[in-house]
Amino acid sequence: MANHREHSYPRIAVAAPTLNGNEKRYVLECLETTWISSIGRFINEFERAFARFCGVEHAVAVNNGTTALHLALVALGLKPGDEVLVPTLTYIATANAVTYCGAKPILVDCDPRTLNMDPTTIASKITTRTKGIIPVHLYGHPVDMDPIVSAAREYGLFVLEDAAEAHGAEYKGRRVGGMGTCAAFSFFGNKIITTGEGGMVTTNDGNLAAKLRLYRGQGLAPGRRYWHPVIGYNYRMTNVAAALGLAQLEQIDDLIAARARLAGWYRSKLGRLANKLVLQAAEPWTRPVLWMQTVILQSGGEAERDAVMRELDEAGIETRPVFYPMHLLPPYHEDATLYPNATHCALRGMNLPTHGGMTEADVERICAVLEAILD
Repeated sequence: MANHREHSYPRIAVAAPTLNGNEKRYVLECLETTWISSIGRFINEFERAFARFCGVEHAVAVNNGTTALHLALVALGLKPGDEVLVPTLTYIATANAVTYCGAKPILVDCDPRTLNMDPTTIASKITTRTKGIIPVHLYGHPVDMDPIVSAAREYGLFVLEDAAEAHGAEYKGRRVGGMGTCAAFSFFGNKIITTGEGGMVTTNDGNLAAKLRLYRGQGLAPGRRYWHPVIGYNYRMTNVAAALGLAQLEQIDDLIAARARLAGWYRSKLGRLANKLVLQAAEPWTRPVLWMQTVILQSGGEAERDAVMRELDEAGIETRPVFYPMHLLPPYHEDATLYPNATHCALRGMNLPTHGGMTEADVERICAVLEAILD
């Protein structure tokens, strides 16, 4: 480690947006035309372009990824007393959106290879109160969707894909965002496409899309000003945010290609640490997009993982812990022994720097410092 601390290296952030396109020009247009709120050309254009990108009929822009989840659940008719299956290993927003509706998240353990919801455990979790399933494409790796969609059809459940971290990821040749009843995306500042804060709900169901639009804008009836037939929400995206999103989407092929290069560099250089680290698997039936490079220590626990992260930080390399599973958090606490895979992966796992501005030299430096720490 000493050698790595003797040199003055620039700090490597765990995430950073890539803003190399028309972002400034489009935002300036919003300012110059004064269309800065929730009406303007960029909202419609971003929605249409994102629907095309996902291969779906409809896309409804909202102000963040959590509201995308909540809006979808409201439009799907989720009610108090209902149950929804969610992975325990995910960001808390997935479970919170269910709770906002008065429903109960039913936790599902993860597949230790992909870190995603384990489809083989779903049937045992379904009850007469179950209304839907929310598979999360964690860190950009698609969930094994076929058995989930099959179970949903058998039991008459909705499937809401949480694709917040997986813009452009593919499952068996199909882009995420169109394999369930609907899907929710996030455009937070650390996502592959960003609007600063923003989100999107995608669907092929025209009636559901109409409900999404109704509830998004305070329940305002189309064609009748200030008439509100339902209790809605103010979940609208601004024209400024949509301007950023459209500019980002114009570069999506390059943004995804940059992630693919990064994945290759990491896979190659972390290979020499195979006896000390496990990488999130990239299954052959998927095309992941590597939102975050995730590694899991072969030994030790949370304390050892945190110590490694502190040493990386001292060497100028920012990291993040893998999400704490829902069952370890106070609002959703359950016995950890019920979810052994998620408990193991989360407490030993961390995310290494992953963004489009990184070079192969950055990855080499990260892996060299990590190797020195683990040795």
